[in-house]
Amino acid sequence: MLMIGPSQVEALLDRDALIEALASAMADLSAGHASVPARVAAVVPEREGFLAAMPGHVPSAGALMTKLVSLFPRNAGTPLPTHQALIVVFDPDTGAPVGVLDGTVITAERTAACSALSARLLAREDATVLAVLGTGVQARAHALAMCRVRPIRRIKVAGRDPAKAAALADELSSVLDAEVLPAADYAEALDGADIVAAATHCVDPVVRRDWLAPGTHVTSVGFNPAGREVDDATVADALVCVESREAALAPFPAGSNDLLQPIRDGVITAEHISTELGELVTGDKPGRDSRDRITLYKSVGVAAQDAAAAALVIRAARERGMGEEVTLR
Repeated sequence: MLMIGPSQVEALLDRDALIEALASAMADLSAGHASVPARVAAVVPEREGFLAAMPGHVPSAGALMTKLVSLFPRNAGTPLPTHQALIVVFDPDTGAPVGVLDGTVITAERTAACSALSARLLAREDATVLAVLGTGVQARAHALAMCRVRPIRRIKVAGRDPAKAAALADELSSVLDAEVLPAADYAEALDGADIVAAATHCVDPVVRRDWLAPGTHVTSVGFNPAGREVDDATVADALVCVESREAALAPFPAGSNDLLQPIRDGVITAEHISTELGELVTGDKPGRDSRDRITLYKSVGVAAQDAAAAALVIRAARERGMGEEVTLR
């Protein structure tokens, strides 16, 4: 069995190949070919955290795995990330365990890559201005991923801490061929943006309809059981895309408050969720219907994404002779 640590996962995971693998995995999921049960979690209320389990089987990727992921938001500002994870990979033919991978890097990369896939499918082709809301691991990963699918020339970064926004802007400037600037607040970051990548832990919406330009594509991956990232007006006006309707509309810890709350309050119905990513990949559902249409990809994270990413890492590790071989028995 291979043991693969975070630095090795990062070296082995090709972002372009990941976007393509996720397209196939999302198509499998929407077609009913993948087995992805709803996420379950053990809650640690005194720390506002939880430990979730996410098993999945994606035939097109030859992947069978489960991810254990913890979300402890109070880790923000400490050396520990808010999301930490391990992935155990099994042989889909025999059920034998074949690998244990760091899942923290995979969680960040597959989430950002799926947002980039949504932008490839829904954002205007001439989108050049990106707003990044948040300053953590996901914000960085999203900036890097979005630049792979659209000709981004300007990036505005906003967060609760201006110093962190400035630091992330400086870091991104050193690795991207784009002008990267900190914004004073979320409204300033959204002003004139063609694509929005929201990755926050905010309780109150940081994406508001009044702040969006016509034709903006919004991606929202933030999760807070006590709140939401996107306001009712944006959800109501947008063509809404999710990974899985079933997952997005499930109760905690699987679903999305951004969608469940406006459904509860009668702002929209469940039928307002226009499409799944996989239905866009296969062409079974239409995407953007006008240049001025607001589009929203609301992600809750599904195990099919982790399975596709883990399969890529295991395959690359074997080809390159990386990882540590261990014997369980």
